[in-house]
Amino acid sequence: MFKKSLLVLLCSFSAYAQAGFDVITLGSKGGIQDGNLTAFLIKDTHDTHDTNYVTLDAGTVVNGLIVADEKQAFKDIKLPKDSPYTKVGYVLREKIKGYLISHAHLDHLAGMIITSPDDSRKYIYGLPSVNGTITETYFNWQAWPNFGNRGQGYQLGKYQYRDLSAQKWLPIKDTYLHAKALPLSHAGIESSAFLIKNNHKQVMVYLGDTGADSVEQSDHLNSLWSTLAPYIKNKQLKGIMIETSFTNKVPERSLYGHLTPKLLLEELAVLEYKAGGKGSLTGLPIVITHIKYSLLKNIDPQSIIKQQLNAGNTFGVTFHFPVQGERFIL
Repeated sequence: MFKKSLLVLLCSFSAYAQAGFDVITLGSKGGIQDGNLTAFLIKDTHDTHDTNYVTLDAGTVVNGLIVADEKQAFKDIKLPKDSPYTKVGYVLREKIKGYLISHAHLDHLAGMIITSPDDSRKYIYGLPSVNGTITETYFNWQAWPNFGNRGQGYQLGKYQYRDLSAQKWLPIKDTYLHAKALPLSHAGIESSAFLIKNNHKQVMVYLGDTGADSVEQSDHLNSLWSTLAPYIKNKQLKGIMIETSFTNKVPERSLYGHLTPKLLLEELAVLEYKAGGKGSLTGLPIVITHIKYSLLKNIDPQSIIKQQLNAGNTFGVTFHFPVQGERFIL
């Protein structure tokens, strides 16, 4: 089943089948479904010597590792005979080398916070504003002990902060990956998009929570699309991971800094224009994240969002909807 899902994804991504990034879904949902909140592992696919991961957000960590292990997502990782840990413990402590946190809302970092007492030393990568909020709001000896190397009270120093910017690629320690962060607008707070680059100059982008420029009265997505356009023209962009939290039924005044299929399609039209016009996005993988769980009867937001996106897909992109524990390739 695991091999089949990888093959299906590679075939469906056609021209993008020469993959650059290995992704494991620790959590796929936004909002209230604790145990399955936004978090992905990512590593380079090219170099067999690089078996280490970094997370894209960390809403769910240990529960996501358990589900991924049950689905054989870590089949290629061999547990050393002398390791005192389970496979889940070994991946957490030895193979995950850092956390990329897009913004400091709880559903994007709760897993990291809860895991911290049993975690190994790692790096937290984010915009200065995001790292500042983590320091002030969570690791402050009031909400939680200070496991960082900044902030209030005694600093336990298990986590070390690395501030990202849009101007400079920063290497992710103990991996073959580099990262940049560009700001996004999320209902009055600064969220971020991470550009990830491997040693083969292949790039992917992961967006934290974001509203559309037209709703947020922002230019952040427009700026991001301008940044991505050259990578698309040079066939270097391997995929976009972006939220679509709500169906088109939700009015713009109630989105609180999120996207709908309608708004995402409008943004993709801007990207297509910047990337060279009609046909420039054909085959590009678009991974849809952060769909909100619904408590209403007979409502499946993912099915509705999938239908609405496919109905408006005039770009030839491939939409993918990850599920917890799934491993896929970009």
